Amino acid sequence: MSGALVAAAQAPAPAPASDRAAYRETLLELARADGRIWCVDSDMGGLEKQFEAELPDQYVDLGIAEANLMSVSAALASTGILPFVNTMAAFASARALEQVKVDIAYHALQVRIVATHSGFSAAHLGPTHHAQQDLAVMRTLPGMTVMTPADAGETARMVRAAAYLPGPVYIRLGRAETDPVYPDADADAEFTVGRAVELRAGGDVTIVAAGSYPVLFALEAAETLAARGVEATVLNMHTIKPLDVPALVRAAATTAGIVTVEDHSLLGGLGSAVAEATSLHHPTRVLRVGTADAFCARPGTHREQLEVAGVSPDRVVAAARAVVRGRQEKDIHA
Repeated sequence: MSGALVAAAQAPAPAPASDRAAYRETLLELARADGRIWCVDSDMGGLEKQFEAELPDQYVDLGIAEANLMSVSAALASTGILPFVNTMAAFASARALEQVKVDIAYHALQVRIVATHSGFSAAHLGPTHHAQQDLAVMRTLPGMTVMTPADAGETARMVRAAAYLPGPVYIRLGRAETDPVYPDADADAEFTVGRAVELRAGGDVTIVAAGSYPVLFALEAAETLAARGVEATVLNMHTIKPLDVPALVRAAATTAGIVTVEDHSLLGGLGSAVAEATSLHHPTRVLRVGTADAFCARPGTHREQLEVAGVSPDRVVAAARAVVRGRQEKDIHA
């Protein structure tokens, strides 16, 4: 574990915060400094009270018309404006997918699609608003950078890093407050697109996670494993595309295998990306912890729905122990 994280363990725990709120604050900060940065909204509520009130000439609300939202943003980007599109992940990746593909990605335009309510974070709104397939969709679009932060502080760093990247960007955010992963002291920590962050070091197994609850679950699982004599490396893979292949190769070479954790379907998301990369560059055992191939229609909180769908610290612990047992059995028969 890094020195900053060790020091943080001795300090009072920071309060829970919303990555959605951090995005809004950071976007306004960027737009104040650069008139090319616009907010293109879809009647989401909130940004008109902050962004439009201060910078009305850099704010456009197109209403609940997500396909039009993407096409207008593409047109703005073609004139040199840097639009940040504000909508929900389920709508950005499904309802407006054709426009994202043809109008934005095909022309490699600098449109930043910031999608809230990702995964099961819109738990109370049901399957119509759940986004369990968006990573699978977005990472297949040529030239699309795909990222998801672990907490509010990393959201701010991610949005700043994304502001001037070439080509389109998809940033996947949650909805409500979650516990922070990084301490307050790391508020200005370095953020590099495509470079995973090692949150904990261990030589037995590697846990690769992306997103708020998955990273928190990974860290909780690592503590449980340590109490049982298993030391896990925990990687925050905040960038799904481009993936940090060197970090995965190191993990495959130095630990028994990899466990992935995500608030996304087992099909096509982080786990699939990691399995694809390791199979090509350094084959190793990869066990994936993600949501089942089924819709979730039961009521519940974000965390409750994740656990019912198959994503929990206990599932991560079980997968990590299975990976370690596999190495031990291999050693026995060597």
